[in-house]
Amino acid sequence: MKYTVRILALALTLFTVGACTDLEEEIKDGFTEDFDPQNPGVGVTNNVNKAQPNDGIASAFNGLRNGAAWHGSYFSVQEISSDEAVITQKGGDWFDGGIWLDMHRHEWTSVHSALNNIWNDTYGPINEANRLIATGDFAAPQVAMLRTARAFMFWRLMDTFGRIKLNTTPGVDVPQSTRQEAFDFIEAELLAAIPDLPDGRQEYGRVSKPGAYAFLTRLYLNAEVYTGTPRWQDAIDAADEVINSGAYSLTDDFGAVFAPDNVDDPEHIWILPFDESTAGGMNFSQMTLHYPSQLTYRLSEQPWNGYSTLEAFFNAYDATDERRDASFLYGPQYDVNGAPILDLAFDPADPDGAPINYTPFVNELAPNGSRQAGARLAKFSFKIKGRNDMDNDYPLFRLGGVLLDKAEAVARLNGNWSHPTTLMLVNQLRTRAGVPVYTSLDATEFLAERGRELFQESQRRIDLIRFDRWGSAWWEKDAHSDDYKKIFPIPFDQINAANGTLTQNPGY
Repeated sequence: MKYTVRILALALTLFTVGACTDLEEEIKDGFTEDFDPQNPGVGVTNNVNKAQPNDGIASAFNGLRNGAAWHGSYFSVQEISSDEAVITQKGGDWFDGGIWLDMHRHEWTSVHSALNNIWNDTYGPINEANRLIATGDFAAPQVAMLRTARAFMFWRLMDTFGRIKLNTTPGVDVPQSTRQEAFDFIEAELLAAIPDLPDGRQEYGRVSKPGAYAFLTRLYLNAEVYTGTPRWQDAIDAADEVINSGAYSLTDDFGAVFAPDNVDDPEHIWILPFDESTAGGMNFSQMTLHYPSQLTYRLSEQPWNGYSTLEAFFNAYDATDERRDASFLYGPQYDVNGAPILDLAFDPADPDGAPINYTPFVNELAPNGSRQAGARLAKFSFKIKGRNDMDNDYPLFRLGGVLLDKAEAVARLNGNWSHPTTLMLVNQLRTRAGVPVYTSLDATEFLAERGRELFQESQRRIDLIRFDRWGSAWWEKDAHSDDYKKIFPIPFDQINAANGTLTQNPGY
């Protein structure tokens, strides 16, 4: 499929954005040609949007987007601390005080600004849910949805920091809870909310019973990490509630699940409804693309050239795996007319010279990571004339993830990674991806398959911890046996502000 794009005297002065410090060159273009898009989102030009319900609880649900798909908060910490994404220091660009290098190397401290951002970004919607519930103005289904959304935010904090405060009444402080207490509270909230949640598919931007069960599946899958007690059968039972509801199906085209026009995708169970005009905060195009890639998509603003994936993670995909091309942008890059885009401040040691070529190989983490090295994060694909706020809805839970969760719980319960049910569930996703099905599996390959399916969905850190790979060595990161790093330190600013009611996690 081809798309004809006219650019009339397009003159883009590339300037400093985000963490970047270089003044970039002016790039001009003025031709009319056919452009054959290489990225799944290219060709989408219109803003595909849908109104959320007018039910009075949007302010709490909108807060769930905080940090989920922008730089410097939850998404950044979950991804950059794992083996699937990295921000290299590119000379004077992206050093940022060394915080992203420390995050990659597992050398973070309690003064890391992103940790404080997670805390604030998450307690904000918790406080808003508390305020709405306290009004007493809502019917049982709306209260149940608020309790479910609040439980999700508490889970995010508990998973990240362990020992948190479970504030449920506006203006009332509570003691710091243990991780076990937080787990028990989140589970109880979900079980109490489920009877009052709507049946079937969710309204746009809201949650129904299957969404709560998908959340319970993930909670139980990680129960042994959180509490020391496995809950594999409970995870299976919760997953079956979703699968057997009949409300969801796998989308034939993997890339469509994450595309700019993915509103109401059949696979979506609970989503964050991002929109370029009415619900901003998804900045992946800015975070990952090189500055001149603005010309590829006619973006309204210059990207920041930060995030890429690690070479080993990219190479874990078979060359025929459709998920690879749907998840990454790599190789030589062109403008909308098919002409190579150039980095006139290219690294002298770069054999590609000025033409942009996103190579899976990354030369080094610091101090001189190549400006064009690394396949770029493109699962939430980009569209022509995209703004810095993207249109793609972000799935917190989708059917593909639930199938993998159940497959893992079955394998762990039976002590057999090649259990017939496990193979059947995983092979549904393999078939969609166009790669051969498994006849046997082990834990290492299962983890790799989760990575291929769930890349860029903020689950890799959690998976690595559950599979006991968190301390393993990977590119530019040494092995360690520091179990205390499975949770992050309570932010220094929050401890200072709490007047003695918050204490630091052991080891920090």
